[in-house]
Amino acid sequence: MSKDNDLLASVSDVSTESEFFSPMPDGYKKGKTRYVFVMGTVMSGLGKGIFSSCLAKLMQDKGLKVAPIKLEGYLNVDSGTLNPFRHGEVFVLDDGMECDMDLGTYERMLDQDLSKANFVTSGQIFSSVLHKERHGDYLGRDVQMIPHVTGEVKLRLRRLAIDSDADIVFVEIGGTVGDLENAYYIEAMRELAYEEGPNSSCFVALTYILEPKTLGEQKSKAAQLGIKQLMECGIQPDIIACRASNPVTDKVRQKISVYSNVPFERVISVPDSASIYMIPAMLRDAKLDFAVLRLLKIEDRINLHHERKAWEQWCDFTDKIGSTRREVTVGITGKYTSVRDSYASIINALEHAGIALGCNVKIKWIETTNITDQNAADNLSDVDGIIVPGGFGTRGAEGKIACIKFARENNLPYLGLCFGFQMAVVEFARNVCGLTKANSTEIDPDCPEPVINILPEQKGIEGLGGSMRLGGHNIELKPQTLAWKIFDRKKTVRMRFRHRYEVDPRYIERLEKAGLVFSGKAPNQPIMQILELPSHPFFMGTQAHPCLTSRPLRPQPMFVGFVAASMQKHYQGEKLPDCVKATRKVNNSNT
Repeated sequence: MSKDNDLLASVSDVSTESEFFSPMPDGYKKGKTRYVFVMGTVMSGLGKGIFSSCLAKLMQDKGLKVAPIKLEGYLNVDSGTLNPFRHGEVFVLDDGMECDMDLGTYERMLDQDLSKANFVTSGQIFSSVLHKERHGDYLGRDVQMIPHVTGEVKLRLRRLAIDSDADIVFVEIGGTVGDLENAYYIEAMRELAYEEGPNSSCFVALTYILEPKTLGEQKSKAAQLGIKQLMECGIQPDIIACRASNPVTDKVRQKISVYSNVPFERVISVPDSASIYMIPAMLRDAKLDFAVLRLLKIEDRINLHHERKAWEQWCDFTDKIGSTRREVTVGITGKYTSVRDSYASIINALEHAGIALGCNVKIKWIETTNITDQNAADNLSDVDGIIVPGGFGTRGAEGKIACIKFARENNLPYLGLCFGFQMAVVEFARNVCGLTKANSTEIDPDCPEPVINILPEQKGIEGLGGSMRLGGHNIELKPQTLAWKIFDRKKTVRMRFRHRYEVDPRYIERLEKAGLVFSGKAPNQPIMQILELPSHPFFMGTQAHPCLTSRPLRPQPMFVGFVAASMQKHYQGEKLPDCVKATRKVNNSNT
């Protein structure tokens, strides 16, 4: 056996005679892929996903191939049944995996389509370990947290390294150091760094610097204690990112540097930013990108020409942030409005569209529980367009229908997403088609006119988990419609779905005769996926969640069309930028 062969790999299949257990996937080459581990201290919600994705983008700009992965401590197999009030929005990947909203941040920042390989929960890890134990894969060993559970975590990371052919795998650990549920993840990272050898890994600790208003100065003690917990786990951080409301002072950075054995220049300040898209520049100014390259000793892999071109393109985008003079107000009418993370992808998609059109999109959050036909006008009087987002359950549904009715009758730009698509059908059926008792069977299981009904293939399924139409699906566009035009006259487009209910095929003909146009449908199936009203300035709905695939440099066309229509309403008679006029020309050509 050559010296380069890994001792641990050579004994990974040995039974009870060895304490080494480090399963290696076929084809794994030690040293090819490096690892950056990002973990938090003091408190959750520091923005580990944002920080990790921004640092990964800087590496990607240099021509390196990066692959992110999020390790979550909860026992759910996926995020599908999590309440948005507790955990923010559920982000759906193209392969149907329901995951943490941080994967949306990675997709947007890196302009990558991720998969289930990029998201791991404790539920997945334990399920896999127990499955292997039942099948005798552990060769008679008593199955333990160390080495078997930690071994499963390392196996997932190494498989991702192979499948993605990545130069760097960015590993984000959910929660904070000291949480019982993620302790074995941190141990697995320590083991992986040990097994991979020197210069294989870089540990980044995000911490929070307190600034009590009563004291008027920044305090680092909580951060120091959090870092101490990490060091007690056997991990020496290489970089410490100090999150705070304001720039962290050199005095505080010096304290943390001395306390943690981390060089002062690698203790960086990451204050709050007006936009997450400004953070890559913040990290670049701190020279964090080259610090990581030196720690991992992969300076020879970078492509400076690629970096110059990519960074120039990114700066063209960020230079537009905050520089616009025009502004519109969009109402988001939902029932999770008290938790903004519930609609993170919509917020980002509106920002992307606004920047592309030279407009600041302000959001008015509208709780629909108490909205009726009588007070809808008052609640919507100061908005230039409304979005009815996705959601589940009955609460707030009638309020959403009242908002949709007002938008349809008063030429207010409207965009309905998933549940918003379904409620637009219900509203149209009631108030235009004369089906006064029309409803969704999700809201009223016994309604006599179920224009929205459960998917036929789901009727025999019990339980919530895994019972939906999920992931990316193709949509066949109807020629000469607004949807066909804003998607650049493509025959088919691909969007992501997460729903159980659809337009009941029995009502499609009646709805269409009354003037509703279904401009997008599932290929070879009577599943309606996009609707529009040709006589309206902008009235569209989709069963999909188009916000999930909006990217900073490639804004989602439906959102661009919606924001352009909202600008046209707000600035009637004024001269608008060419990009807005071009979009509106497409919209107007459909009316």
